[in-house]
Amino acid sequence: MHALLVILVKELRQLRRDPKLVPILFVAPVFQLVILGYAATTDVRRVELAVCDLDRSAASRSLVQRFAGSTYFRVAAHVDDQTRLDRLLQDGTARVALTIPAGFAAERLAGRAGTVQLLADGSDAMTGTAALGYANGVLHAEGGAGARPLVELRPLVLYNPDLVSRNFMVPAVVSLILMVMTMMLTAMAIVREAEIGTLEQLLVTPLTPGLLILGKLVPYALVGLVEALSTLPVALLWFRVPLRGSLLNLLVLTVPFMLCTLGLGLLISTLSRTQQQAMMLTAFVFMMPQIYLSGFAFPIQNMPLGFQFVTYLVPLRYYITILRGVFLKGVGIGGLWPEGLALTGLGLGTLLLARLRFRRRLG
Repeated sequence: MHALLVILVKELRQLRRDPKLVPILFVAPVFQLVILGYAATTDVRRVELAVCDLDRSAASRSLVQRFAGSTYFRVAAHVDDQTRLDRLLQDGTARVALTIPAGFAAERLAGRAGTVQLLADGSDAMTGTAALGYANGVLHAEGGAGARPLVELRPLVLYNPDLVSRNFMVPAVVSLILMVMTMMLTAMAIVREAEIGTLEQLLVTPLTPGLLILGKLVPYALVGLVEALSTLPVALLWFRVPLRGSLLNLLVLTVPFMLCTLGLGLLISTLSRTQQQAMMLTAFVFMMPQIYLSGFAFPIQNMPLGFQFVTYLVPLRYYITILRGVFLKGVGIGGLWPEGLALTGLGLGTLLLARLRFRRRLG
């Protein structure tokens, strides 16, 4: 027991002497709990709804108002042409699209159930399923308890017709694996060299800090590409996730994401003295918040407005959108260039900050 007590005292003193490790151990868990408490909600509210009212009658406007007046839907767009609904669903402006055909009011006046069409974005299986259930509830509520609905709903789910949740989650898991591999390996490898003293030996070489950083990052970028390519067969053949878009587009848009993760790994290495610090910084400060705030499992639109603004600084958010868009929707670079541009900007900014700190550490 005496030996055990000595070891415990020694470990506590070592923690106290490390000013960077104490905040990671005690502040980071609280920070994560706050984020998770706000972000970890599976309730789906205010689903974006696009409306195409071809009847333009009092009955059709009343139906739209019932959707808008509920807590489940938010009318995001009104269009006059049904073909425009596909574009709104594809670019994420709307999650569901309601079409009210011409003759809807006449059917109601004749005592028959009017027919409407509701298109749901099945690439987000949870939101798509909930939206269909909410829509059915709105339509049944009009007729009263136990009454036959006055509107007959014929739903059509796009992109993920069977609402298979793994089609929604597997592409996100691929992004998570790529982030972990590139970020953690970069941080751990550089810190390990600093621990054993080989990093300082590079100071006597004619390499500039920029070339040194490039030489450190390129191998891990190649590792990341290999990881991405090795996970694709598992997603396609084992989980049978459809790949409706171009593999080349996917690889091209993967490059700016790796700029972000490699830059974060380099930044972590400049903030860490030991491999333990690097691992904990990666996991608790840089990785877990990205998972919570990226839409990996929890819809961003359900988070408080302040947290929604924070998500624009999360690289994983944009790459998950890219993966799900390419896999499930077949969207090309023309539809995903805003995400690619955002990743490029975040990546270059992160690399610049990491390079400045890395150069200061070498100096």
